[in-house]
Amino acid sequence: MGCKFWGSMDVVLCCFIALSLVHVSLGAKARHFKWEVEYMYRSPDCLEHIVMGINGQFPGPTIRAKAGDTIVVELTNKLHTEGVVIHWHGIRQLGTPWADGTASISQCAINPGETFKYRFKVDRPGTYFYHGHYGMQRSAGLYGSLIVDVADGEKEPFHYDGELNLLLSDWWHKGVHEQEVGLSSIPFRWIGEPQSLLINGRGQYNCSMAASFSNPAVGQCKFRGNEQCAPQILKVQPNKTYRLRIASTTALASLNLAIQGHTMVVVEADGNHVQPFAVKDLDIYSGESYSVLLRTDQNPSRNYWISIGVRGREPKTRQALTILNYSPTSASKIPTSRPPVTPPWNDYNHSKAFTKSIYALMGSPKPPETSHRRIVLLNTQNRVNGFIKWSINNVSLVLPSTPYLGSIKFGLNHGFDQRSPPDNYDSSYDIMKPAVNQNSTQGSGVYSITLNTTVDVILQNANALAKDMSEIHPWHLHGHDFWVLGYGEGKFEDGDEKRFNLNNPPLRNTAVIFPYGWTALRFVADNPGVWAFHCHIEPHLHMGMGVVFAEGVHRVGQIPREALACGLTGNKHN
Repeated sequence: MGCKFWGSMDVVLCCFIALSLVHVSLGAKARHFKWEVEYMYRSPDCLEHIVMGINGQFPGPTIRAKAGDTIVVELTNKLHTEGVVIHWHGIRQLGTPWADGTASISQCAINPGETFKYRFKVDRPGTYFYHGHYGMQRSAGLYGSLIVDVADGEKEPFHYDGELNLLLSDWWHKGVHEQEVGLSSIPFRWIGEPQSLLINGRGQYNCSMAASFSNPAVGQCKFRGNEQCAPQILKVQPNKTYRLRIASTTALASLNLAIQGHTMVVVEADGNHVQPFAVKDLDIYSGESYSVLLRTDQNPSRNYWISIGVRGREPKTRQALTILNYSPTSASKIPTSRPPVTPPWNDYNHSKAFTKSIYALMGSPKPPETSHRRIVLLNTQNRVNGFIKWSINNVSLVLPSTPYLGSIKFGLNHGFDQRSPPDNYDSSYDIMKPAVNQNSTQGSGVYSITLNTTVDVILQNANALAKDMSEIHPWHLHGHDFWVLGYGEGKFEDGDEKRFNLNNPPLRNTAVIFPYGWTALRFVADNPGVWAFHCHIEPHLHMGMGVVFAEGVHRVGQIPREALACGLTGNKHN
């Protein structure tokens, strides 16, 4: 393979290691953390509100480890009146399905005053994060970064001189419990658009930071001297290459990120290396993570805006801004040009062009050529007893009180619906219009998948309840990565599989379905456990947009009692 240079990056990006599999280092070790989860007063966007934090921090502490290390987190619930769990987003939990951190699926919620020990191995390097997975606690601020470096003696297939980290989120002034009540009310009360976008937990509500950076009295940008909402400046040296790790834990917003005057080269997506490609801006959906290489080759006497704006929904939230600060220029020096403008929110061609530019790095594992089973999941908005819900194949997911992992492991057949959800939907359904019959049902059944078989999942988007409305949905799979084989417009039809990319499809754990379109995924069911697969938009999951896969549960080893000490399992297996 010949080497190429990417513009001014001045970095050779294609002299790569042929196969980027990581060998576990003999120097791997256990990294121990003691965490307390609690509510506290903070000012994420310069207005004081209640947020959920860890050890007094918001966002929570960053975990940094090396591939092959074991993470041990002793999590104590200090919330007083509600349970809590933590999901380690992108970590496959090979051999430790009870540590996935999904309430009612992999474990019981940790009760107030109780401590649960998460112990799991991080087997691959990459950019990950963690977040609450009980109720809508991610919306309350329960999240943080999880960075896994290469094992000792290993190298990344790209060079960089320094590293920067951006954890992106959105923020509401309405508390999550009020949001949850509104979502489950008649009449339905939508949560609305976020009041602020946050970069590393910091934002500025209802003001133009570009206009008021040097004058905090302008609008309500009173961040000077307030470390809780002051923009976190990214400091860089001229003529260096930086790895910028970007992860989105937003509850609702799809985002677009741009850095004024700079080109970014994408090299990692969801912990997997991709064929490098250069962009001026990138879309990032909830649950996704990327690494980009940034060359600081601009005028070092200036500073530059980093801008984040809403995509896929009509934006009613101001762009979030911070500054790329070139040394030795003062961080207080305002960029002389306006911040980058986010592409129009409904320019889906722009979004699709970026998404379809992502290919696996040469030498990456290829998918099996055929699959054993195809599951087509139709995504619709419906009504259940008058309440607005989201459904998959006309079933809106409700979770049982006893975790699936324990129910299946111990044969507790009354723990959840024993009838499996359908593998497909009525072929006469018109995805371009609201459903003729808007009524749906609720269920807690699971898709039972034979261990070590290959499964194709077709995510099929459709019209919502309102006329001419179909939304973006990012779907996240626990316990696995999947190959994204392709995207299509309209309804998936027999024969569309002939267009699947089996040569270099990217490995991801989160994939988007665009309005009125379909996305095709393939994964190997090689990880015994029970795994959630759901829309990563927090209120959509809360309203039933998800399914559950179970595979090889009989192969799961000794499950810690504290993971199952609730419901039927806790009563019968002490």
